[in-house]
Amino acid sequence: MHLPVRPVAAIAAALIVVAGCGSTAVTPRPSTGPSAAGSPSVLPQPISGEFGVGENRVVFGLTDATGTKPVGAPNRSLSIGYRGPNGETVAPAPQTFIWAIEGTVGVYVGHATFATAGQWTADFSTEAPGSPKATMTFSFDVKQKTQVLRPGDAAPSVATPTLADVGGDVAKVSSDPKPVPAFYQTSEAAALAAHKPFVLIFATPKFCTSQTCGPTLDKLKPVAAAHPEMTFINVEPYKLTFANGSLQADLDASGNLVPVEATTAFGLSTEPFVFVVGADGKISSSFELVFSPDEIESAIKTVEAG
Repeated sequence: MHLPVRPVAAIAAALIVVAGCGSTAVTPRPSTGPSAAGSPSVLPQPISGEFGVGENRVVFGLTDATGTKPVGAPNRSLSIGYRGPNGETVAPAPQTFIWAIEGTVGVYVGHATFATAGQWTADFSTEAPGSPKATMTFSFDVKQKTQVLRPGDAAPSVATPTLADVGGDVAKVSSDPKPVPAFYQTSEAAALAAHKPFVLIFATPKFCTSQTCGPTLDKLKPVAAAHPEMTFINVEPYKLTFANGSLQADLDASGNLVPVEATTAFGLSTEPFVFVVGADGKISSSFELVFSPDEIESAIKTVEAG
């Protein structure tokens, strides 16, 4: 199994590249209303890798009509409504803007519940000061069951590497140039067995060096410091070997990175990924590729409240 790294750095150059690396099938179509004005002036790009029946955290980027220039911004609004294959509807709702690359490229986060599998249509509306309102509809697939584990699923038990496994040398379990040793004190299996909430991170600073996926751990470190009661665990998602003073990738015969057991167990096809797991051992929240510290804070409060 080859785990493809979604090139999130491409958001800065073209959000469409990010969309093209996932499995989501999307067919944009300009609206026939007066706001369409011929060719659409703004294109939506799904950052979420897949959509499934039930509640979804949906992440979209926006580009210009060429698909090469990101146009998402704090002063640009985005609203999305949905229509299902059997007449189902999800009312339009405003999405929340967050920075993917601080001050440079942003995306929009929302939540939607899809009742059935099949082809759905999204009704997209956006406007910004000095620009006309742009509308578009586009089609995408909703799966009965997604590849990646989702909120409500039981977290699998995996004995992820810890400092105790390597004689306390954090450089042998983390490619982070400034690692937090506490992130490697507890294995995922031990955290599950403790029946306490924890945050599980799949991130590899050395082998995912874009401006968005590389600093995932840096974004989480202040959150972890503010919650000493919460266990944070980082898992290097690929098989690595310590050689010449640092971790090196174990590549397969085709030169691809090879996923570790935990990556496969959680069904990941992209990274970074963050899971917040409750004391009941079930995934409470999950965050693919891009997130805000406020989202993680809210997810922690939810599991701590029981």
